[in-house]
Formats: sequence, structure tokens, C-alpha cells
Amino acid sequence: MKKSFSTPDERVDLPGIAASVVDMADSTISRALFGVGMHCPQISIEGKPICMAHHTGYALEGGLHVQMDDGSTLDVGPNDVFDIPPGHDGRSVGPDPFLAIYWAGTRTWMAERAGERVLMTLLFTDIVDSTVRALEMGDKAWRELLAGHFRAVRNILDRYRGREIKTAGDGFLAAFDGAGRAIAAAVAIRDRSLADGLSIRAGVHSGEVEIVGDDVAGVTVHEAARVSAAAGRDEILVSEATRLLASGVPYAFEARGPFELKGLPGSRTLYAVVASQAVTESAMPTDEPLTSS
Repeated sequence: MKKSFSTPDERVDLPGIAASVVDMADSTISRALFGVGMHCPQISIEGKPICMAHHTGYALEGGLHVQMDDGSTLDVGPNDVFDIPPGHDGRSVGPDPFLAIYWAGTRTWMAERAGERVLMTLLFTDIVDSTVRALEMGDKAWRELLAGHFRAVRNILDRYRGREIKTAGDGFLAAFDGAGRAIAAAVAIRDRSLADGLSIRAGVHSGEVEIVGDDVAGVTVHEAARVSAAAGRDEILVSEATRLLASGVPYAFEARGPFELKGLPGSRTLYAVVASQAVTESAMPTDEPLTSS
């Protein structure tokens, strides 16, 4: 496979920032230019601007000054390979624009304000029988397999514009601004995990959450976790709210239940994603970002 930044799959144009983006297998790679003095796209947390994307890349020209929210700093220049975790302010410094190749972080720029309640779709994933696999494989082999799984999941989240919220053991919590993209990411993670000899369960639920620093809180988070816990091996379950919001996706939904979800009142029907049709670039869901009323 070969692609060119001259004819990218997508262009990102923001004030002072331009990026050409190509999709390669499970990876999204971009060539991004930051004008002199320009900052990474940011949200505001407790009145402080901060970028919540995870950037990995290679600097070509110019300079980037990075300050983490813990006060540590990093200066990136030509020929430097960098990995910048979420929770930073990055600013182009010097007389020339900063030009870099990114293989993570391009599609995770989000525009939320801390403390507000916003409508989003949450995805929980978890590896099935991970303890058994770890005992069978041994610590070293399991760590290598798990590290590869984490890299693959993060690449997929980036491709479908998901934001990694946290990891817990061998599982992920990620947030999306569209239900269709969350489901597409869950399918891609499930299929990639199967190819790597792993089985996962996944749950997808949409609702209002509160932004708390780089985390999310509220009943919706607990509901999403319970939806995931109800899923079987290699199964993706979605809530009724997500199913209704995900119109136009190239998947079918099959009713499961009723389920009584721990800590939540009443019983409810969940839906399994049963179609095996792969999501290609041409079939990528086009649902618009969710907004709360």
C-alpha cells in the first residue's frame, strides 16, 4: 500500500494549523504544520488551556515547546522522535513553523469544556479470560501480546476519532462524539483482537457525562460499564440509546435480554452488533457530533 500527503484522505484546516491525513491499515498518519506561536488545539480544564490528544511523531522543521500539566517540559526539534501524552500545552517556537509527521493524535482533538455536561458515546472493552491466557503464556509473552493489543486499540481509537479516557487492567474506556464511530471502532478492535488470538467483550452506551479534568463521570459511565459486562466472548452490545443514534451504520442489531444491570433500576434490552461487514473509509459513519440540549 502507498499513499501520498499530496492527495490525502482528509485535510484538517484550523486557524494557523494545517494537516494532511492518510489512513494506512489500522494507522492514521498525518503531516501537520503549526504556524509560528501556534498552540495545539486545546480544551479548558479549571481555566487552564490543555491538549488532551496523545501525540507520537517525528519532527521535520521548526521547534515545539511542550509543557505538561505537572510542570515538566520538553523541547522538540528537527530529527527528534517524540511521544507526548495527554495533558499538555504544545507551542510552536522559533522563527519558522513547526512541521512534523504524526502517527497518533491527529483525530483526537476535541472541544469540550470542563465541568459541563455533554452528550457523548462511551466504549468499554475488556479482554476475556486474560488471567487464563497470562498463565498459559507466561509473563513475558503475555506482556508482549498485551502491549501489542494496547498499540492496536490506540491506533483504532485515533482512526475513528475516539479519545482514550483511561485503561483498567487490560480494558479501555474511550469517548466518541458519534455513536456510529464508536460502534465502528468496537468492531475494528474486536476483529483485530481475533486476528491476534485474543477475545474481547465490548459495550457501547450514549448519554450525558460530566467532564472532570481528563476523566468523565456520571451515571452514563456506570451504565456503559454494565453494558460491557453483560457482553459475551467476541460480542459487542449497545444500549437502546446508542442503537437509535447510530442510524445509517453498515451493521445490523439483534435484540438481547432483558438484562438486569447491576446497580441500575429495572430491566432493559441490549442489542448485539451482528453484521460482519467491514467499515472502509467510504463506509465510515458520517454521524454528526452529538450535542446536549
